[in-house]
Amino acid sequence: MTSFFDKFVKINAQEFTSKWMAPSNIAFVKYWGKRENQIPANSSLSMTLSECRTITQTHFIPSDHLKVELFLDGKENPAFSKKIFNYVEKLIPLLPVLSKVHLKIETSNTFPHGTGIASSASGMAAIALTMTDFLYHCSGLSKTLDFYKEASFLARLGSGSACRSLFGGFTTWGEYSSNEFATPLEVHESFKNLNDSILVVSSEEKKVSSTSGHGLMNDHFYAERRFTQANFNLNRCVSALQSGDMDLLGSILESEALSLHAMMLTSPSPYILLLPNTLKAIEILLQFRRDTKIPVYFTLDAGPNLHLIYPESDKKNVLTFINSELSHLSEMIIHDRLGDGPVLC
Repeated sequence: MTSFFDKFVKINAQEFTSKWMAPSNIAFVKYWGKRENQIPANSSLSMTLSECRTITQTHFIPSDHLKVELFLDGKENPAFSKKIFNYVEKLIPLLPVLSKVHLKIETSNTFPHGTGIASSASGMAAIALTMTDFLYHCSGLSKTLDFYKEASFLARLGSGSACRSLFGGFTTWGEYSSNEFATPLEVHESFKNLNDSILVVSSEEKKVSSTSGHGLMNDHFYAERRFTQANFNLNRCVSALQSGDMDLLGSILESEALSLHAMMLTSPSPYILLLPNTLKAIEILLQFRRDTKIPVYFTLDAGPNLHLIYPESDKKNVLTFINSELSHLSEMIIHDRLGDGPVLC
């Protein structure tokens, strides 16, 4: 894959502005733990969202050295600026032109940052898209089908899950398809209208970051068994998605969510991201499904907020249930759905 970037090695920096919207994604099969160079310890599978997204504009200015200024929601954010500086600096051996640019980045999210709705995924995906756009502009080359693969590769080096936000629909990442970039997955027609209603139980930033959580898997007693479980579940999840089996898909969603948080609870330095209202909402949901047989299932990312996944055909009944039984357990509810992927603004 790195050979894809050979065509950019000798380009010179030109002033350029690029603006992209990149969506977040919700992992159905989780990746938790990674190898060197942002290679996942197990394969993962996700659904790209539509409403949870990051809008990023990057102004590239020729300079005698790398400089990064990042503004989040209109306010300069030195911590994020440093994070992106470190990320871009690591790309310079691959893309020398980045040593000669001043990046002025303006970014904003449509959802709360740091609460387990993968803001790092949409954020890094958007930045990677602007950088890939910049590379093509400076080279004078026309964009090819490799554009999104290349952006996915660059996004992965900043945030692993970000590589999955470069495509619409469903994507896989890891040994199942490729460790270096995400790959779109064709699914059964009945899964092309899935909804995701997100109960934001807490909009506070997580006490333990995903980066720290991944690191704790290095010495985790159950790590290798978890990686085996995830790869097993990925094959089952692909089968469910391609055959249209909602019940099988739902059982995998919930098993994966609980396994992810079990790894946190049993890590060398145990921690809990679930909150009382998260558990209460799960109990209510399970009882609702038993009573009504409506196929609505939950999943969680690395945070307390609950994602409810269900077909469009059951949307009216599920929304009524959420409003009457679950809304009091959350700060806000974000109603999302399967998305089409990034958009050039």
